Amino acid sequence: MCGIVGYIGSKNTKKILINGLKELEYRGYDSAGIAVLSNGNFSSFKSVGKLVNLEKRTKDFETRGFAVGIGHTRWATHGKPTELNAHPHTGVNAYVVHNGIIENYAELKKELLKEGALFLSQTDTEVIVHQFEKNLKDLKNAFKAFEKTISELKGAYAILLVTKEEENTIFFAKNGSPMLIGINKENDKYFASSDTPLIGECREVNYFEDGDYGYVTQNELVIYDKNNTQKEPHFIQLATNKLSAQKEGFRFFMEKEIYEQSSVIADTLLGRLNENEVFFDELEENFFEGINEIKLCACGTSYHSALTASYLFERYAKIKTSVEIASEFRYRSPLMSKDTLFVVISQSGETADTLETLKMAKQSGLKTLVICNVDNSSMVRIADRAILTRAGIEKGVASTKAFATQVTVFWMLALHVAQSKKTLTEDELTQHIHYLRAIPTSVHVEDAMHERIKRLSKRYLHGHGFFFIGRDVFFPLALEGALKLKEISYLHAEGYPSGEMKHGPIALADPELFTIALLPQHMLYEKSKSNVEELSARDSTICAISPLEFDKADDFIQTKEHPHYMLEFFEMMVVVQLLSLEISIRLGNDVDMPRNLAKSVTVE
Repeated sequence: MCGIVGYIGSKNTKKILINGLKELEYRGYDSAGIAVLSNGNFSSFKSVGKLVNLEKRTKDFETRGFAVGIGHTRWATHGKPTELNAHPHTGVNAYVVHNGIIENYAELKKELLKEGALFLSQTDTEVIVHQFEKNLKDLKNAFKAFEKTISELKGAYAILLVTKEEENTIFFAKNGSPMLIGINKENDKYFASSDTPLIGECREVNYFEDGDYGYVTQNELVIYDKNNTQKEPHFIQLATNKLSAQKEGFRFFMEKEIYEQSSVIADTLLGRLNENEVFFDELEENFFEGINEIKLCACGTSYHSALTASYLFERYAKIKTSVEIASEFRYRSPLMSKDTLFVVISQSGETADTLETLKMAKQSGLKTLVICNVDNSSMVRIADRAILTRAGIEKGVASTKAFATQVTVFWMLALHVAQSKKTLTEDELTQHIHYLRAIPTSVHVEDAMHERIKRLSKRYLHGHGFFFIGRDVFFPLALEGALKLKEISYLHAEGYPSGEMKHGPIALADPELFTIALLPQHMLYEKSKSNVEELSARDSTICAISPLEFDKADDFIQTKEHPHYMLEFFEMMVVVQLLSLEISIRLGNDVDMPRNLAKSVTVE
């Protein structure tokens, strides 16, 4: 979602801000801007669309010597994507950037308008800078005015504010939206809403906790916690390798990330398997003691991995498992019992709806676990325990390798629980471990397969929609396949359980309805085949994905024969990812940054 950067030091401030925003492009945005305070004067630039537009706007602007600067990429929540609504927002003598949502902005704005404040935008963010300047008039002290302003805000926020009243200072606050600060050997200070803008600029970073606020100058870093008590920063080492954030010859990051799945799954398995045991260093031996139910909670792609997990937990660990959509779970007064393990799943660890459900579970006294790709993210810090998926940086907005590693972790975790509950024999565990070790091979992209899908994709650029259908774990995969196609091609697609077609959806069947049928050899093949035949009889255009030839298919993508249905699952996952990719490329879309979407959804 929205991205924040900030800098205080004597280097090229404009270049640092814009380069930092480029590292946050993968999160999705529709406008961008920077504000720089140097020698007592502000310079501010905004643009709609890609960062290249902001670069053009700032091509004649240079900074020399000490300056403070803030920058932002915006994804519209309040107000359309326009230059006026782009950040930074200004008052009379201050600028602000903000991620999140100010829930009480309407009432604050109403009072500010009565007092003569001039609003230029439709955003909730603009109330922050006007509220600050109102408090500054009363308190005559910039930090006290900022502190009072933060206490008056309700909602989620990461905020950077600069003012002419303290021209060598950046004020900051964090609550429910990620932000960190890094320092280099010259004592320059760098802010960002994610690690990536700081890689190569800083060696050490401090991750702010919810409720933290304070200020930085050239020589100071002052942090207060939610109880208004001053605290010391806690700096940790930051990774230094940016290689994974480069395309390495692929057309898009998404394509590169599909090809990377073999290696990142191998990393995910590393150190967690031996010949007849699955183990996680992150979990103590008695972690599942007293647990009689698992509740999985997530959004989007992570929700699909959770659905897949529910089949595996109940089948192998024999433990009751339910799956919740986080945005719904938050508001339905759910019943939560102490013998339930509450598991949240998120690529970023910052997904707002999922994060709030985690806080609910903690408040109810449940044991909590997060499956996540980002160490030091909010969910990792809040949950009792965390298992990292080790997918590396995922820049494509449409998730691929994050999903693959989540499902891999869940298969291992289901077996880990089965071990503790003794619901599988030692021989069965040994066999599963053998299959787990085969996943990296099953997701390896072969040139012939990719070329086949590339040629086939030109047949699927029209029509009135797609059905992706599958049974058992292949139903969540059908949902994920449909989501991938929707996200990047903008074509209508739905995922269904194969057996549900005759209960209504089959009414849509005709030659312009494309059915992508997942037909694994080792999971309900005959029943699934029968469902597809029903669609074929109604003239739906069928694309079958299976190791077994299917004579009713108009198009056939043959997968390898595998000894276990989960290995079929992983190969078919790659096929639907590639199919979505190639259809989108043929339609001329920006695969990595699809319209209206964001990588990390940090608002409701």
